Amino acid sequence: MNNDTTALYAFKKYGNTVLRAAFAFSGSYAEAEDIVQDVFLSLHTDQRTFNDDEHLKAWLLRVTINKCKNLRRSFRFSRTCSIDDLEGSEVICEMDTASRELRQQIAALPKKYAEVIFLHYYEGYSIKEIAAITEKNENTVGSLLRRGREKLKAELSKEEEGDLCQVKIIKTL
Repeated sequence: MNNDTTALYAFKKYGNTVLRAAFAFSGSYAEAEDIVQDVFLSLHTDQRTFNDDEHLKAWLLRVTINKCKNLRRSFRFSRTCSIDDLEGSEVICEMDTASRELRQQIAALPKKYAEVIFLHYYEGYSIKEIAAITEKNENTVGSLLRRGREKLKAELSKEEEGDLCQVKIIKTL
């Protein structure tokens, strides 16, 4: 495949996956769309070959995560606020309240934990695959996943002790 068809194939097959990952790490749908565009532009302009579809998917997710990290470090990101923070604004949300609260709690975790939790629970990667994507040791990934779950459980139980939805979420972790 040449770069034109590779990028088109990858966008059709993994576009939604990359968008979900970008949204999970950026917290903004508009930023996520921009990141997706940058990721597939990088794929289009890069003279890279892939062993198989899993290698392509892992590369796309790694580039997406890196671009999200770059966004978080950027001057523009540090000087803006979320539209959710604006008083009196009404935002239409595709997720239900429990899912949105859980996503916010995951996003509030340190990035090293949020990254592995997202890749494991939202994208379905195994610890071995996450280790390859993040270029970390498998034992490190396992520890990060365990510690991230513990931190998430502690935060959810501390903030929402009486809420039935949160209790259900905590039990599934």
